[in-house]
Amino acid sequence: MTVTHIPTRMAEFTHWLNGLAARAEQVGGWWAVFAERDPEGLRACLDGTELLPWDVVESLLRDVGEAPGRGRELYEAAAGAHDRTPGGAEALVARRDAMEEERRRAEARIEALERHLGAHPAPGPEEATRLAHDLAWTRDDHARATARLADLTARLGRLHAPTGQDEAPPGRAAADGPAPAAVRRRPRGARYAWTEAGDVAEEAAPAAVPELPVGGGEPPRGARFRGRTGSRTAAPDAPAPGTAAAGGADEAEEAVRAAVNAVYALRRLRAQGRTGEAHVLLCEALGGPPGRLPALAGELHRAGFGADWGTLLWEAASLPPARLAAVAGALADAGRADDCEQLLRQGLARPVEELTGAVAALVAEAREREAHALLTAFIRVRTPEEAARLAAVDPVLLVPRLGAAARALSAADDRALRHALRVGGVLGP
Repeated sequence: MTVTHIPTRMAEFTHWLNGLAARAEQVGGWWAVFAERDPEGLRACLDGTELLPWDVVESLLRDVGEAPGRGRELYEAAAGAHDRTPGGAEALVARRDAMEEERRRAEARIEALERHLGAHPAPGPEEATRLAHDLAWTRDDHARATARLADLTARLGRLHAPTGQDEAPPGRAAADGPAPAAVRRRPRGARYAWTEAGDVAEEAAPAAVPELPVGGGEPPRGARFRGRTGSRTAAPDAPAPGTAAAGGADEAEEAVRAAVNAVYALRRLRAQGRTGEAHVLLCEALGGPPGRLPALAGELHRAGFGADWGTLLWEAASLPPARLAAVAGALADAGRADDCEQLLRQGLARPVEELTGAVAALVAEAREREAHALLTAFIRVRTPEEAARLAAVDPVLLVPRLGAAARALSAADDRALRHALRVGGVLGP
């Protein structure tokens, strides 16, 4: 009989994971999908012989409505212990290569499905529904492969990073090495592509990708960005009278310039096989001014990176409520109504308390149309009982708006919602 020794950190994470799995199994959701797709792999992770990818853990946490803080700490400790076992580095490299191939296949599949959906003549209703369904799942595959590439790259970076004062930050390639002591180095690589160019002195060696002088904004937060750090920048001073128009033109020009630079950097990173850093570059865009995202969308599509824009929308769906509302508003203002609605639909996979915050943020910004779109999508994909639980969080805000959304769908949806609200005690008899 072979006895497999499981490192202590791995055992701690596995114990926590089994508790999460028990709760997620009661809910259904993503647990049922993962259990059907790869039951043997899931069992190996629950036994502690394999490490469950973080994106899967994150999906289960979102299904049960739990914050990722403690789980993320345990995961990172377990990953470090797992990767330091004999053959761990070689296994990471092999998995990263396999995941890159999976990402490429998903990207090609997305492009093919988008071509079919946009073909002339257009596909019939049944075929269009099937294609849209396939596209949604393929985008999920692409997003997960991209996230795993970033995670595997970061783990390799930590595994090979030198110890002590010159230790490289997580995810940074070990080949970069420590900076010369006499030179204050400017941050380099894709993860710094949206920082201010003038923050630090020029570096001694040329950067592998161009440094983009794009600053400002709040760093990405929420479930997909947990564990990343970054300082908040102060809000800009109010413009002086008479400068608003000029400032708007300057901002539009700056948005285009930033988008062009970002796509150039993205192309370089992809050509060098640095897909993890390419994904981080995209995510960093979510930390900048929301008004710059429509320009980035246009440049990505023009460069043939439409799948990356889909991935970026997927990531944006996990932003905190106020940030999600700001991004949705920026897309709507720029005439990207389809992108706005897609973002709001994808943002439904979060606890009802966060959805309430998203609606409140949209209403506070006079975004009633977007709030209506969000609640309409909610009623379309969730049960009336879930709608009643949502309404109970803030009846004054949500009951009239949920009612309007239900009526806009159908009389049957309106009746079902009213019944659920009465049963749930949100409406009187």
